[in-house]
Amino acid sequence: MEIRVKATTIETEPCDALILGVPQNTAQLDLSRNKRLKKICAELLATKDFKGKLNETALLYTSNLPAQRVLLVGLGETEKYDLEHLRQAVGTAAKTLLRLGQRRVACAVETFLSEKFTIAEAAQSATEGMILATYKYTAFKKSQPEDTRQVEKVVYLIENATFQKQVKEGMRWGKIVAEAVNFARDLQNHPANWVTPTKLAEFAQETAKEVGLKCQILNKAEMEKLKMGALLGVARGSQEPPKFIILEHNAGKQNLETIVLIGKGVTFDSGGISIKPSERMEEMKFDMSGGAVVMGAIKAIAQLKMPLHVVGLIPAVENLPSGASMKPGDILRASSGMTIEIINTDAEGRVILADALTYARRYKPKAVIDLATLTGACVVALGPHASGLFGSDSELLDAIKRAAEQTGERVWPFPLWDDYQEDIKSDYADIKNSAGRAGGAITAAAFLSRFAEGYAWAHLDIAGTAWTDKEKAYITKGGTGWGVRLLLQFLSDRLNKTN
Repeated sequence: MEIRVKATTIETEPCDALILGVPQNTAQLDLSRNKRLKKICAELLATKDFKGKLNETALLYTSNLPAQRVLLVGLGETEKYDLEHLRQAVGTAAKTLLRLGQRRVACAVETFLSEKFTIAEAAQSATEGMILATYKYTAFKKSQPEDTRQVEKVVYLIENATFQKQVKEGMRWGKIVAEAVNFARDLQNHPANWVTPTKLAEFAQETAKEVGLKCQILNKAEMEKLKMGALLGVARGSQEPPKFIILEHNAGKQNLETIVLIGKGVTFDSGGISIKPSERMEEMKFDMSGGAVVMGAIKAIAQLKMPLHVVGLIPAVENLPSGASMKPGDILRASSGMTIEIINTDAEGRVILADALTYARRYKPKAVIDLATLTGACVVALGPHASGLFGSDSELLDAIKRAAEQTGERVWPFPLWDDYQEDIKSDYADIKNSAGRAGGAITAAAFLSRFAEGYAWAHLDIAGTAWTDKEKAYITKGGTGWGVRLLLQFLSDRLNKTN
């Protein structure tokens, strides 16, 4: 999608459709010098057929404007309106025009403004909504006419030319961020026979070459030397060899703060010997979503040239049953030296993350954030509307919550009291990988905390948010790329705080 910024009035831009934002219960719109457009909008609002409710749309046809159509989109109640509502409104408009086959679109950015945010933030959010809403995954489909429809060109119209620079910068940032989310979505949506641990590692190498990251892939022999017995134990049941993916932005540069991002990369999870029910097991291709998000985020970090040393770690395995699989009752030794009793082989994500969290220590990071589709218990607690947030450092957790509010990728904090450590004690090893159903999301995080020592750490359980089977304003069915925008906002906020 080509997006550009133009300082001009909304009456002068030729396009298939012009998008205008309308607050709820607006009595009249002073949108334009064009009397005909004013009259049409006033008549529509007077009928109350269109009230400006969030994501409500009305399509108008005009005969005396270069724009062939005008699409009004509701912004909802003014007191509730924020960047997430802006993102949703523009996403809804873009999705509507995509269905209608409109290729050239103009958007009057100033109709989406609020005193609550800057015009650069508005342009960024609008761009994210536009690109995310029009995402399609068609890699394995025979081409159909509807699949070829695209919103090809978007022009942001601003009447106040002094805003042009800010709008361009917001648009640039939003485009990089949204395309990184869609990159992660592609990885998530690919089938598990196509994205194996080896293929995921190849994607990492290609991405590193494209944007200038350092990339290292540890193979099984190298993991054995590092005594990553936890990760290797999970990988035993599959014929696909495990990979430990390391991506670095600004590797080797001095005097930069180091942040480590860790993403669970189980490219398919059958549950192993503790096999899952067959119903909806196909969705377990999404169990590498944390890894996809980390890869998408660090790609954007490089493109945005963030002055940080950021390391992405992705332990990549398949979890399958075979004669070689780990079994309930087995004991694995992680690279930290801690022993793990396997109670349930379907609680494998925390096991591979144990070695990744241990590996992170060598970078002496200021903060470590892991993302994982870790527990069904978190889905039971929060549904698909938020990810679970856990961690050891209140300042880090607060920063993540602020970034979540800005991006609309919501999180909800859970406790990590010492009581939960009692629940994961093992009679035969240092720790066990499952404490049963009660408090399942928390005991999983308590398990991770035992390996996240010596640095500020946060864990995001994205099991409920990583993919969806329902269309939303700017979210399409399948992988959501949840977490890419949150991580980038968190790092941007951190830089702004430092500067």
